[in-house]
Amino acid sequence: MLGLRRPSKEPLWREEFSIFTADERYVSRRQMTKFLTLTSLSMFAGNVWLLAKSILSRDHPSYPTITVAKTDEIPVGGVKLFEYAGEQCILVRIEDTSYAAYSQKCTHLSCAVYYEKASKRLECPCHEGYFSVLDGSVLQGPPTRPLPKVALEQRGSDLVAIGMKTGMEAGS
Repeated sequence: MLGLRRPSKEPLWREEFSIFTADERYVSRRQMTKFLTLTSLSMFAGNVWLLAKSILSRDHPSYPTITVAKTDEIPVGGVKLFEYAGEQCILVRIEDTSYAAYSQKCTHLSCAVYYEKASKRLECPCHEGYFSVLDGSVLQGPPTRPLPKVALEQRGSDLVAIGMKTGMEAGS
């Protein structure tokens, strides 16, 4: 009986590999579970890497010490625009001896904020975001983070920028 094969309409390789073309387009539960598991693990590994990178690179930048203005240069309720650490900033004289300086870039979409003397607040004209001139906190609008605050020191008649506080530390 050697060499004798039973007659069949299908070729021999089709009998040995039971893959049907009609079923090839469907994904089995096992394949789907494997795909979802690998995708989830790779996303988890990516998030762990981003977290580790952000924790390890928490070096605080060193800011230059520059004279921003003279104390008698700005009237009460007046402003002065200046550049500090590569940022456009705004200095506001709130009262006779009270000054505040912030990054002029809105924390929502980076529009330039300006001081509105009548309402005593910093305003973003793009989406009507309002910030407190006292501490830079959000009063109203789309921004959710306070403005980065420029740390000031008064040295004689000079107002000197010595650093910048961002995020939650800007409010303190």
